[in-house]
Amino acid sequence: MNKADLTKLLQAVRSGTIDVKSALDRLKNLPFEDIAYAHIDHHRHLRHGMPEVIYCEGKTLEQIVGITKRMLKAGSDVLATRANETVYRAIKKADCRAVYHKASRAIVVKHKEEKLTQGIVLVLTAGTSDIPVAEEAAVTAEMLGSAVQTVYDVGVAGIHRVLSKRDLLDAARVIIVAAGMDGALPSVVGGLVDKPVIAVPTSVGYGAGFQGLAPLLTMLNSCAAGIAVMNIDNGFGAGVLAHRINLLGEK
Repeated sequence: MNKADLTKLLQAVRSGTIDVKSALDRLKNLPFEDIAYAHIDHHRHLRHGMPEVIYCEGKTLEQIVGITKRMLKAGSDVLATRANETVYRAIKKADCRAVYHKASRAIVVKHKEEKLTQGIVLVLTAGTSDIPVAEEAAVTAEMLGSAVQTVYDVGVAGIHRVLSKRDLLDAARVIIVAAGMDGALPSVVGGLVDKPVIAVPTSVGYGAGFQGLAPLLTMLNSCAAGIAVMNIDNGFGAGVLAHRINLLGEK
């Protein structure tokens, strides 16, 4: 669909020839933009409620900046994950609104600030070393529009620490728990609350942790009900899922 076709569609909506739902259904099938090294899905927001996200690892600086510029030109917000400061400086040069979240290695460019949800996404970590993954989840959920709170270093080695945060656990609508080592914290939290818990195994720990495999298996075998498990170090995926669950409460 080109610009002329889009104009005709908008005119049809205004005149009542086609209803808004039918127009949105047509827009959802709009083609992507082919720029040789990437096919940019500008209309993903219509289908998923969020724009396409740029995963920076494995891409050249020129590719990242090229995709960013096309997305900004199309009026899309930008979230770039696993980015370093060199990438940030290049994107900042393309758009001065770019913000770099160093702990999560995420870059955010928003066209305008939106009102955050009433429901809260609470992000917990078992240890301080889990913070980068947790921050990726927090930045992602907040960029999408969720109100986010974080509590770090409350693992099971000192269980009284997470128990002291009971008021935050009770106030949250969704809880993300990032943990490495034995990965036990999500099970503990899942046994304390009546809301969805999203567990994120991290690759933090000694050799027997097998770069996150041990906590992944612990979380998958949790006896606490209501826990969803993400892939190892996938803070981004946890942030997206938490936001989508959070939005259900807003409706």
